[in-house]
Amino acid sequence: MIDLKEIKNNVIKKENFYFLIIILFIFSADRYSKVEILKNLSEQPFYLNDYLNFDLIWNTGIGFGLMKFDSALVYNLITTLIALVIIILIYFALKGEKLDKLILSIIIGGALGNFYDRIFYNAVPDFIDLHYQNFHWFTFNLADIFITIGIIAYIVKDINFKKKYE
Repeated sequence: MIDLKEIKNNVIKKENFYFLIIILFIFSADRYSKVEILKNLSEQPFYLNDYLNFDLIWNTGIGFGLMKFDSALVYNLITTLIALVIIILIYFALKGEKLDKLILSIIIGGALGNFYDRIFYNAVPDFIDLHYQNFHWFTFNLADIFITIGIIAYIVKDINFKKKYE
């Protein structure tokens, strides 16, 4: 059974305030980058150098454009699933140790950035295009970078933790 008093005590901890700041910073940085791209990027890609350009695409799938569907029902189901995952991550962040809170805050900040776009734009604006000659990586955004960094950090932490106790 869920103990609301325990949840309240976990939420009000001073350290959680710092992690909320991290989440808000990442969310704000992501929002700012997307607003600037939407405001300033024309129909044509903006080439920065031989390996990086900004090219706006609207992603209706999940991370890196995977699982794109034209069905509104599927889109709404995926969006609902993402909301549930964010809620679960927040729960684990509130109950976790400081390192877990930090890593989950990075993931949550990015996830909230993309979730915001899914709700208000019905798609996520991706615009960072890394490429080498004719090979292009998936087009992504700042939120995707933070989510990826957080997931990699969590995997590395978990691997190192397991090695310590084997």
